[in-house]
Amino acid sequence: MGANHNIKRYGEQWPIYRIEHGLDILNKLKTWVIISGGWAWHFMSPEDHTEYKHAHDHKYIDIFVHPKDVAKVMITLQQEGFKKIWTRYDHMPSNENFRRYEKIDWLNSGKQIRVTIDFFESATVETITVNSWTLVEPKTLLSYYSNIHSSDKCWAVKAAIQLIAKGKNPVGHVLLSKNPLEKV
Repeated sequence: MGANHNIKRYGEQWPIYRIEHGLDILNKLKTWVIISGGWAWHFMSPEDHTEYKHAHDHKYIDIFVHPKDVAKVMITLQQEGFKKIWTRYDHMPSNENFRRYEKIDWLNSGKQIRVTIDFFESATVETITVNSWTLVEPKTLLSYYSNIHSSDKCWAVKAAIQLIAKGKNPVGHVLLSKNPLEKV
């Protein structure tokens, strides 16, 4: 589980280049992947929301891939310059057949950006479609915060838990990307 947030940092935003690089690869993989984690919450949030760091975790891109599409995704990642990265999780027994891929790009400013994709293989993920993106269904996504994802303190996760408990659909809800310290 993620550490509690430092509320003094709640106004911090993700740099636009991180969002652009994530969207670039996701658009190339869109046909074959189910988006999970912070990027799923991103796509469930209202369009044109502010990219607060504490709302959605954009550090990693979490995807599920059906076994029949694994080769297509791996070839596309390799064509885009991604490399397989070994982690301590690679040798652990898992139902999801985990892989990690990374790519380091140089920005025009001379700064580096690392794009990391955590790749899980599964034929049984419950999904929804939002604006043509295939995402892990919200209740299912919340269940992953006990074993696959770690940022359970993000605003979207907390808001989704509350909304679902009240019988409300979190998709498109303003609370998924709203600073909880601000008035409604």
